[in-house]
Amino acid sequence: MKYYITLLFLVVTTFTAKAQVMHCGYDFTSYIVLDVHEAGKTENIKNLKITIVNKEGKEVINLNNIYSFKHANEPLLFSLNYRIGDDNKRLAEGDTSAKERWFFPFAGDNYLLSVANTFPADDFSVKVEDVDGEENGGKFKTVTIPLYRYNMYVLCSNDSKQAAMKFGRRMNKPIDIVVEKE
Repeated sequence: MKYYITLLFLVVTTFTAKAQVMHCGYDFTSYIVLDVHEAGKTENIKNLKITIVNKEGKEVINLNNIYSFKHANEPLLFSLNYRIGDDNKRLAEGDTSAKERWFFPFAGDNYLLSVANTFPADDFSVKVEDVDGEENGGKFKTVTIPLYRYNMYVLCSNDSKQAAMKFGRRMNKPIDIVVEKE
């Protein structure tokens, strides 16, 4: 009888140990981060319309959240990262706070888009448009840049996987997009 109780205890503890695997807050999602600026400048250009487009140049619609877990049945549209304050709420433009930081710390002052880990990046491109040229001090030319799988930020990976990548393009680096004025 003691043998069966001990065996049952081992089975239960093994099962519960496997069931309590740590999960990352970014499981099943990745991010595409863009650094959009003029040649010779480092600051990002604000108020641009940046979307994911297909090979024909048409905006990709997130039908039933197939590409992203946010904004179902809408175009895949990039947004600017923003600063948050002491109360973890968005700071208005020009406001400051003692504990001021980026909402997505890995993205800094860049555009970003949340996508599912299964997002087929190689099938799409990023289209950068200046729809309101006066606010940016001039109209910028539209730019279309192809996407690749390695452009996606994979935030939930183990250190050994990162350490194994000793050559090639560094992961989790913003896509550098240089725009020109018309």
